[in-house]
This record gives sequence, structure tokens and C-alpha cells, in this order.
Amino acid sequence: MTTPVMGTVHSTESFGTVDGPGVRFIVFTQGCRMRCQFCHNPDTWKINDPKASVRSADDVLAEALKYRPYWGKDGGITVSGGEPLLQLDFLIDLFKKAKALGINTTIDTCGKPFTREEPFFSKFTELMSYTDLLLFDIKHIDSQGHRELTTQTNDNILEMAQYLSEIKQPVWIRHVLVPTKTDYDEFLIRLDAFIKTLDNVDKVEVLPYHTMGRYKWAELGLKYPLEGIEPPTNPRVENAKKLLHVEDYQGYLTR
Repeated sequence: MTTPVMGTVHSTESFGTVDGPGVRFIVFTQGCRMRCQFCHNPDTWKINDPKASVRSADDVLAEALKYRPYWGKDGGITVSGGEPLLQLDFLIDLFKKAKALGINTTIDTCGKPFTREEPFFSKFTELMSYTDLLLFDIKHIDSQGHRELTTQTNDNILEMAQYLSEIKQPVWIRHVLVPTKTDYDEFLIRLDAFIKTLDNVDKVEVLPYHTMGRYKWAELGLKYPLEGIEPPTNPRVENAKKLLHVEDYQGYLTR
């Protein structure tokens, strides 16, 4: 008897509409090594949190299939987090079985676990063969700015973006616009220039910073690092969209 592949799952959402094309079943995995100052899910940070659920890919897929009638032609399953790429074996098993059923598969990731070292790289390559789309969050284009914002560097994250371009893996680039952190024309212009070097970007999304997750920091006894910083104004959001040329990326690539 084959031992089931298990994953650590924080929670699921049955009717997601902003996590990929169409209506999505969202799986939020537990565990992340980034510490983004604007994170609205700090409760997903802790790896092996005893409060999380240890579930098999079959179990998660069975739950997702209950909602398949609502997905339409574009919807499917999105795995978010936390950071999904910390659980490659679970994702491979889940997505392989989902693709066998004709289900669209999407990963929402910051890319931080990426490395060309083994065994990660071979597993990641296999996972991409079962993945239709990545929602790729580039937190900050500047290395020092990225470290200040997330506690981590972005070198391997940008390397992952370049690798995905090499293999023509469809991505949507997402960028959170944070006043005093990422909302500077200089950084936006640099990010735009980097995106233009990639051949696989189907969409660019500007996500305005919000404070809706601040209460979770308080519940966890954590000091909220962006206290006093308000969401960006509409003119600044429109400015970011203009500098990132979001109107140039409006389709959805399919294989």
C-alpha cells in the first residue's frame, strides 16, 4: 500500500475570486520563512504549527471537487500560503492528480525557497509540469529594500523569475504597493525594466497595501511594523500601474 503524501494546511477557501483566473478553491499551506512587514497572514508563518492540519493530497482534492461546479471554464485550484514551495512533495501529488482530472492548477508564491540545488530543483521542475500558472509576488526589486521589507534577500527570487521565463512557464507578476517602502518611481521603473526581460509574463497586478490583517499581528502578540502607514492613494496606485505598464499584460496563457 502506497503511503499517502501529507501536507501541512493552514486553511482552505471554497470561493476565491482574486487568486488566479475564474473561481478558485484556495489551499493555504502552513509555513513561511519570509517576514513581510505588510503580511496579512502572519498566522501562517510558523512551520509545523500544531494548530495546522496535516492532510493528504487526496483529502484536499476530495474537498476541492465538491465545489467544481462553480469554477466555470477558467477556475480551478490555487495553492497559496504561507509559502507553498516549502512543501514540494505535497504539491506534486496534489497537482498531478488534479491535472489528471482536467483541473486548472495555480501556485501563489514569493519564490524564496527556489534553488538550483538538489533535491529541490528536480522536484520543482516536475511540479512545473503539472502547474498551469504561477502568481509570482515580487515584494521589492531592490535587494536592500527587499531585505528591509521581508528580512530576506531577493537574489534567488529574481533567479526563479528568470528560470520560469526560460521554460516559458506562465506567470502573473504581483507587486504590493506600500507607501514609504515600495511606492517610489525609481523602484517601479526598475521593476518594470526587469519584467520586460521576461518572456512568460501574462499579467502584472498592482496590489495596494492594506491594513486588514493588522489585527492578526496583535492576536499573535507581534508588533505591527507599518503602524501609521496608510494605504496608497488612488493617484499613486494609478501611477504604479502606468509605470509598470499593466495594460500591456491582459491575457491568460494556456498550454
